[in-house]
Amino acid sequence: MRIAIALQTLTIFLQAVSAGLLLTSSYGETLHGVGARVMYGASMLYVLAAVLAWKRGGGSPRHVRHASGFLALASAQVVLGIAHVPSVHLPLGVLMFDLSVLALARR
Repeated sequence: MRIAIALQTLTIFLQAVSAGLLLTSSYGETLHGVGARVMYGASMLYVLAAVLAWKRGGGSPRHVRHASGFLALASAQVVLGIAHVPSVHLPLGVLMFDLSVLALARR
């Protein structure tokens, strides 16, 4: 699970970097779009890891709820990004990064 959370945290950080490139380069939009898919996949991997740890008896159902909540936030983030609502998209990205770092520190 620690690897899944670390991967998720890294992909969210890279999304922040690619958001900066989005403003300054021609390839930033493509990079941010690809990164969004990778970040969403990392969030799904976190859910899978939490479920597997819980089913095998090594994890708490609380981790499954946290991972599922994070996947819901990632889904909202994707929808807000597609809809071009930066006033909510950017703060939600910061919140997601903070929550992911917190989850990584707790694990």
